[in-house]
Amino acid sequence: MSELSNQKRDELKRSDFAYVDQQGERHLPIHDEAHVRNAVARFSQTQFGSKEAKQHAARQIVSAAKHYGIDLSDDDAVVHAAHAHD
Repeated sequence: MSELSNQKRDELKRSDFAYVDQQGERHLPIHDEAHVRNAVARFSQTQFGSKEAKQHAARQIVSAAKHYGIDLSDDDAVVHAAHAHD
């Protein structure tokens, strides 16, 4: 995965991130295949502001994974969180 420079990160849209916290900090970039794979791997290490925010981020990552043809296992944390019931 190529390093995402500060300039390139700043150029990304809000929707290019799975999670934007209450302070506006953007987490888990999902703008390309390599970063989606990284978001899947780092999902469990990310602190979310609420269960709803975690579920929304998980759904964003799962959707991006489908877009890039990345197979996810049902026991991946991100898949479990995306389908969690409130």
